[in-house]
Amino acid sequence: MYISSKVARAVKLALIFGTASTALLTPTSLLAEEAQAEQEVERIAVTGSRIRRPGAVSASPILSMDSEEMSYMQEPEVEKVLRVLPGTTPGDGSNANNGTAGAATVNLRGLEPERSLVLMNGRRLVPFNYDGQVDTATIPTALVDRVDLVTGGASAVYGSDAIAGAVNFIMKNNFEGVALEYNFSETEEGDGTRDTISLTLGSNLEDGRGNVAVSASWMSREAIMLGDRDLGLLGIDTASGAGYEQFQNGEPPVDPIAGCGGPNTVDFVQGSGSTTSIPTRFAIVGAGAAASGQFRDDGTIGEECSRFNFNPFNFYQTPQERYSATAIAHYDINDDVRAYTTFNYSKVRVDAQVAPSGTFGASFDLPLANPLIGDQARQWMIDAGNTAVGNGLLEDGGSWNDVNGNGVVDSEDYLTVQLRRRTAELGARTELYDTDQFQILAGFEGTLYEDWGFDISYQYGESNRVTTRGGYTNLTNVQNALDSVDGVTCANGDTNCVPINLFGGFGTITDEMAAYAQAIALQTQRYEQTVAQLVIDGPIEFIEVPGVGEPLSISIGFEHRQEKGTLTPDECLKLAPASCQGGAGGNLLPISGGYKADEIFFEGILPIFDGAEYADTLDLEFGYRAADYDSVGNVSTWKLGFSWRPVDDLLIRVMQQSATRAPNVGEIASPVVTGLDNALQDPCSVANAANIDDTLRQLCISTGMTDAQVGQVQDVISGQINSIDGSDPENLPSEEEADTFTAGFVWSSDFLDDFTITVDYYDIDIDDVIGEFTAQEVLDACYINGLASECEKINRIGGDLTVAGSGVELFTTNLKNQKAEGIEVGVNFNVKLGDMGDLALSANINKYLTHEKQASDVQPVIDCNGYFGTSCDPVSELRWVQRTTWTYEDFTVSLLWRHMSSIEVEPFQYAAATAEGGPGYFDAFKKIDSADYVDLFASYHYGDHMKFTFGVDNLFEEDPPVVGGEAGSTQYNSGNTFPSNYDVLGRLYKVGVKFEF
Repeated sequence: MYISSKVARAVKLALIFGTASTALLTPTSLLAEEAQAEQEVERIAVTGSRIRRPGAVSASPILSMDSEEMSYMQEPEVEKVLRVLPGTTPGDGSNANNGTAGAATVNLRGLEPERSLVLMNGRRLVPFNYDGQVDTATIPTALVDRVDLVTGGASAVYGSDAIAGAVNFIMKNNFEGVALEYNFSETEEGDGTRDTISLTLGSNLEDGRGNVAVSASWMSREAIMLGDRDLGLLGIDTASGAGYEQFQNGEPPVDPIAGCGGPNTVDFVQGSGSTTSIPTRFAIVGAGAAASGQFRDDGTIGEECSRFNFNPFNFYQTPQERYSATAIAHYDINDDVRAYTTFNYSKVRVDAQVAPSGTFGASFDLPLANPLIGDQARQWMIDAGNTAVGNGLLEDGGSWNDVNGNGVVDSEDYLTVQLRRRTAELGARTELYDTDQFQILAGFEGTLYEDWGFDISYQYGESNRVTTRGGYTNLTNVQNALDSVDGVTCANGDTNCVPINLFGGFGTITDEMAAYAQAIALQTQRYEQTVAQLVIDGPIEFIEVPGVGEPLSISIGFEHRQEKGTLTPDECLKLAPASCQGGAGGNLLPISGGYKADEIFFEGILPIFDGAEYADTLDLEFGYRAADYDSVGNVSTWKLGFSWRPVDDLLIRVMQQSATRAPNVGEIASPVVTGLDNALQDPCSVANAANIDDTLRQLCISTGMTDAQVGQVQDVISGQINSIDGSDPENLPSEEEADTFTAGFVWSSDFLDDFTITVDYYDIDIDDVIGEFTAQEVLDACYINGLASECEKINRIGGDLTVAGSGVELFTTNLKNQKAEGIEVGVNFNVKLGDMGDLALSANINKYLTHEKQASDVQPVIDCNGYFGTSCDPVSELRWVQRTTWTYEDFTVSLLWRHMSSIEVEPFQYAAATAEGGPGYFDAFKKIDSADYVDLFASYHYGDHMKFTFGVDNLFEEDPPVVGGEAGSTQYNSGNTFPSNYDVLGRLYKVGVKFEF
């Protein structure tokens, strides 16, 4: 197809200033795209706009990575490819275990995955859960032509959720031939193997009138346990550094004293590990620290003697098996109409695992006449109870039931106690995620009239997930089994009930006891998405700036979208407060909700200058979208910007946008349930007893403590306390809104071959952020700032925040503000080496100027730029990637340098902790040094149809940082480090072979 030289020039410049305004785009592929464009394309579209016109250039910054660059990484997991880019931070993925949703998500600018819209060919992908998040494991990597990341609010173009930006996977539209590829990777330790096979077939139809391509793939990823690496052998305490010296010296964990052991137990003096241990730890609820102790293997009670080392059971890399199939086809019915369709299906299984369950902070009504209690232990309990009565800490009708009414604790009575027993006899806790997902798209596009085009489509997607949970303790049954006075039958009269012996060490729980005390449960999730869309675009000839020669181009459209999500738990999972699978967790209740949205939108690009002095071109770009949600009502978004090319080699672009995100199904339809949240310290606990003055004492009492309990209850356990979560039915969240501003330039020059440099500034400012307060924010607002409204959210039982039924209310609401601001730089150029081949160099650099959030006017601003902690997942102020690629005949060798600047513990968190006398952070854990990784790739083309590849990630085996087990959220902190942010697996080898015909 012939096009004029002006159009060809426009297309070429569009490619240079649009898609080439990126890092890591290989110059050879750019030239190929230019050549193809000059031959075949008259109207093109770019990510971030629905307008198709010659010379289309994005006024928003776009980072693009093509299939060749992706192949250098030899990475079948899209999430890991995107994680490398400096403008992203880790979402969920293979290195998240405790807290994973069994998926792989994208997190642009560190603003959370729900604010990053994921698209395929400019269309939404169906989410995998009711939180509206897309699992990138469903992306058919073999058919990806390139991936574009557009920065800033793209809601005017794509609708809700594009707050941080959009990730658009552009698929190969005319694949022809056969491609069979196999890749294998394994760590230097010989574990964590990953096998990937893909087969892609494509063919043109009727002399090029259409094309159909089918791709199928399989991937298997093996687990790597924390215990498989020295760093993960033992939980290191973030506050005290306990266990750190043993790690540095290469020493194994210290065994507990004789008679106080069991599988994976360590000496309590180390100060690391869980207090829910083996043998059982005992405490009378609300009776103070003096009424607590720990059993021995022989059934006696003494002082604390062991803790449980939960680390080795967890995964550094979760196992996964994935099957996927995708079909893409189009057919030209005539010269004016093309039919197209896409179908993709995936089946993904992910296994998450944590240490064996236990009774943790649960409280039980224990008859002191239970014959499974040893004589010494029974008398110890009676003496501790009477001491607590004398000190005013224990009253009849509270944690003491004086059955015989004699005014003293004796063997006829009941005590409400905590039995912290790790139920290792039940095995590890597992969550197996099985997800089946499919999506189908069908539509027609073509010429409506002259230069006007249309695109009408319908798509439906569905995700069905079954989660199987095993190894959990059934706390209701444990309570029934403890209530026995003969050791054979239970007081509830259930013939299936087997009295349980928690009054000693490992092995006291028999197989029969374990069968009654555990529960395996199922929960299902289903998500449905329907999108119907009509878009027309073309030029309005009568609107034209005189002398420009090109009229206004517009795009007008209508979209109807329907989202519906459900969660159906087992009956036992509904039981409050801890469900049938208690032990470090809450309950689940059914979720069923959704929303509908009808949206109209338009965009326009008006050329202002063309060929003028100091304005080779100047285009004004604008857009508007109005949406009617049946959940939050009417919302609107807009964009206004320009792209100005004063000379051929320089493009200046500016864009101001308004973006929105309507609350997803989980945010508007989640019932109130109990769970866990991260916290650093309970200021009313024994850990802070020396710093409790009269003011703090009264605040503690106002949240449900007695005067005697203040400064006596246990502190935060393993960095977590109970929470009360869900959607507040009296105050559902409304939409969040963002103002985004970007400005930058693209400069290309001939002084180096294919030289291009881009510099872009971005400012993403979000108001009414949909989210939850953190538990520590509520605790500090109450006990440090004295805010009664926050104290009302704290619910204590026996003065405690770890006993089942207690917790801090953390309902989903609209928080005040979140902001990300920074500068991104991209550089690309080639160096010709004559007979020695070609050298291509590229880099992408991101520097955050601001990364902060504020929950409310009465809460402090939390600065996360360059920090990590409970409130901040790690955010490096400066990150870059730099690739150097040498090509010589059939050989290619490429090095990727990944850099992350140093980060420190967040000042707000540390100041709050130390202000209350809290433990803060061990000195060695207050800062993480900068990290530099080098990855090697090499390939060789053998003939025309075969390609061999080899790679080494983390070539120089950079060690991960050590911060202990409580330095951050549970999802991202694991094995004493941040495995999603830093390489924890060591050197990784990759090999592959690809056949193409």
